[in-house]
Amino acid sequence: MSTPIRRTPAHQSAAVLTSARQRGEGVRAGSASARSTERAFLELQSRIGNRAATAVVQRARDTAGGSAAENGDASAAAKKKKKNYRDRIAGLLDRFKKNLEPIDTFVKGFQTPTNAGFTQQAAVAANEGLKHSVAASGTSAASGNLLTEAAGTVVNGMDAYKNLKDAKKHETGAGHHTAKKKAKTKGADTVVGAAGSASYSAAVAKEVTKIQKAADAAVASEVSGVASASVGAVKGMRSVIRVGGAARKYKQVKKLGDPHLVHAGSLARLNESREQANWAAAEAYVALDAYWNHEGQGLEHVSEAIDAAWEAMGEARDAAQSLQRAERDVEKLSKAQGYAKKKQLTKIGKETVGGGGESVKAAAGVVTAVAAGTAGLASNPVGWGLAGAGAGLVLGVTMYKALRAATKRYEEAHHPERWAPEGETPAEAASRKDSLKHALKFWKKVSKGERQAMAREIYALAAGPEVSGSGSTTAEMRESARALLIALKSGPAKHKLEPDAWADSLNDPSRSAGWIKEIAEQLASG
Repeated sequence: MSTPIRRTPAHQSAAVLTSARQRGEGVRAGSASARSTERAFLELQSRIGNRAATAVVQRARDTAGGSAAENGDASAAAKKKKKNYRDRIAGLLDRFKKNLEPIDTFVKGFQTPTNAGFTQQAAVAANEGLKHSVAASGTSAASGNLLTEAAGTVVNGMDAYKNLKDAKKHETGAGHHTAKKKAKTKGADTVVGAAGSASYSAAVAKEVTKIQKAADAAVASEVSGVASASVGAVKGMRSVIRVGGAARKYKQVKKLGDPHLVHAGSLARLNESREQANWAAAEAYVALDAYWNHEGQGLEHVSEAIDAAWEAMGEARDAAQSLQRAERDVEKLSKAQGYAKKKQLTKIGKETVGGGGESVKAAAGVVTAVAAGTAGLASNPVGWGLAGAGAGLVLGVTMYKALRAATKRYEEAHHPERWAPEGETPAEAASRKDSLKHALKFWKKVSKGERQAMAREIYALAAGPEVSGSGSTTAEMRESARALLIALKSGPAKHKLEPDAWADSLNDPSRSAGWIKEIAEQLASG
């Protein structure tokens, strides 16, 4: 047991105070050295008292609930460590998968179609050596595809779980909708990835049986063909669904109309107010000139005329600024709507081409299953052509996405001022060499690009007057910007909020970051 700390009796405290008072009076009468000595002693005494008080409080806390606090701290530390551990694993797997993607793209776009052509040639010429070599190449290709697909499946599953927890934590609002949408998308990616992994496993088994010249090679080829056709059909159907979603969002945004035409009436009213204010200012200055030129007028009338002219000039200036801000906001909204429509059209194009490629690959899988008894994968000209065409379409979409992402990363590093937030000093521009290096970092996402800038513009127009930079937005413009949010599937229903609560969330400055993230996600999705 610890030694208890004795309380100081009250009479001792009084004695100490009396003694200190007497010492103080003696110090005031004494020399400077005496004052310095006593001041040092009092400071030392103060420190000792503070430390004793701290020890008492700490000991009381330890007695009351020391073990509970220790257990709570240990639990919190373990939970944080577990979370960091999970995030680190997810990050490493994501980096590993993205490093494999260039190899996977090469395999799908070149090696697999080439193998199909050589397989057909070997079947026609009955060349066993070529068949063996192609089977070995096919085994390596399918193994690479399997490794990439399996890593992506695990990463998508972990992302889906994390976003599902975030959606439950937020319950409502932009954070809930963003997390819920990503959880659904990543969950579907996980299912499709698992099916793809099974398909590639069947492809590996098929090629291995061909190398070993096993008796069940035809059965393995048939299973692989069916699996490949099934996965291709699922991916193609998913692309069709995404195209439909993007098309509906495009129509909703287009239905809002051209902001220049929608707000033509309000701009005309503001322009009329500006002209009236200018006329009033001109008349006030004419009256002022008349007072100056007319003899016999007192200084009081001249002063009133000066005040009237000054006030009229201020109103004219305010009216001109209001019109200028409204025109600027209309231009921003028009640009944002155009960008939103462009993103949806781009998504429709990419999903159409990519889904078409997956559908063609599914047809090639059917041909593989039908021709399983002959030479395996696409061992006839029809199968070979389908395999090559499907791989070419998918490869084209993949290369387009990679090139676009590299260009955006280059702009992010070399021209940081292009999409920097208003009022914020942009980062220093990197050199051309460093920008190219940054562009080649395909595992990094663009964080300061055009989409993020457009999200900030839309939020600034839709937010309430309490949000910085949104106080001068007119009510009509704010309503139009909020209609755009609803068209982008970020309305009250999607956030599980009543319209008033949804508007309050837009007016809350503490939720600005979540709203901007939500809008950026919805601009990119269908």
